[in-house]
Amino acid sequence: MGESLGIGLLGLGVVGGGVLDALRANAQAYESRCGRRLELRAAAVRNVSARSALAEDGLVLSADPADVATREDVDIVVELIGGESPASECIEAALSAGKSVVTANKEVMAKRGPAMLALAERRGVELRYEASVGGGIPIIGVLQRDLQANDVSSVRAIINGTTNYMITAMSRDGLSYDDALRDAQRLGYAEADPASDVDGIDAAYKLAVLASLAFHATVGPEDVYREGIRSLAARDFGHARNLGYAIRMLATARRTSGGLDLRVHPTLVPLADPMASVEGVLNAVSVSGDLIGTAVLEGAGAGAGPTSSAVVADILDVAGRMASGQQPRKQRPMDPSPQLASLAEICVPTYLRFEVPDRAGVLAELGAVFASEGVSIASVLQTPHPSRQQSADLIVTTHACQDGAIDRVLQRLEGSGSVIEQGVRLRIEDGCDD
Repeated sequence: MGESLGIGLLGLGVVGGGVLDALRANAQAYESRCGRRLELRAAAVRNVSARSALAEDGLVLSADPADVATREDVDIVVELIGGESPASECIEAALSAGKSVVTANKEVMAKRGPAMLALAERRGVELRYEASVGGGIPIIGVLQRDLQANDVSSVRAIINGTTNYMITAMSRDGLSYDDALRDAQRLGYAEADPASDVDGIDAAYKLAVLASLAFHATVGPEDVYREGIRSLAARDFGHARNLGYAIRMLATARRTSGGLDLRVHPTLVPLADPMASVEGVLNAVSVSGDLIGTAVLEGAGAGAGPTSSAVVADILDVAGRMASGQQPRKQRPMDPSPQLASLAEICVPTYLRFEVPDRAGVLAELGAVFASEGVSIASVLQTPHPSRQQSADLIVTTHACQDGAIDRVLQRLEGSGSVIEQGVRLRIEDGCDD
């Protein structure tokens, strides 16, 4: 089988522990699959003394991840620290030292992925990151290899399990946002500080990674428009269902005539859309291309098992290529400064919930403002406000129009006597063609 390959783990949390267990439990099978024995030689941990049992098993422990990343007896560095620093510095150091790297770090790959991949290519080593998006869903490999014959036109994804769990609880069980969040935190799906998930930051990182691959362009998280789910109320899900839609936290990347349309926000999707049936902590990614039409991948998006599966698969692939003497895969040329579509010019239908005074003439007053901005109203529903008398919920959906026109409508209605509160604005998935 040839000489062994040394593995260095940076981080032994939930995923790191899963990778450690898998490599040890399946050592013989993995050796036969990749042609080399994989030896765990070193690991970086926060508290060395607390993991002393691992040291007794022969694993070298260090509190310094940079030390593990550059050890001479380590051939493949597995970065599972998370966050931008010191993870990015460790990845760069390992690549510069001629070591291949496997990472699950969506933040680093979103912010510095193209530069890191270019460094890996210059040094003749691999940088693999399947686990950075979608957990156990093999979407990175699909975009890199299986769909390379396609001209990809769009990627739509549900790629944050926390928000999808909360949205499912609000829709199915009628929970408020606060109750859904507490439930997610109790079950370990949400952090004590949930901002990265509920404000769409995590999903924006992941969409930047997917869009870069799908469109062969340098896309960063700052290029992705995002909104979170904090403004959603349980009654919005009932209104959406009555209109024939489900609400999902959708990440969308489309190629349009005006450039790349990159958005993460709560979205109304038709009940017949496969995305509408993705519930709980599941993730799903839909890719549309000129040859395949549309392909949908769905599965567990987080957790020790699915993420460890993706990490170990990358390790085995890298090890197999090293064992057979194959050169690292070349990266496709990237557009370093792709044109980005203006959100104001994106054409979509919209769902709006207002709190309005319960009096005659309100609908006519609102209708006049919509008409003055060229926005065509598709439907109107008025229901009693759930907690305040003398006011009502007014649900308005529009036909497809420029997003900027809705901005102008809302600006004109702000402070208007016709509107007590602008409750929520949700874009609807079935917009006009570009």
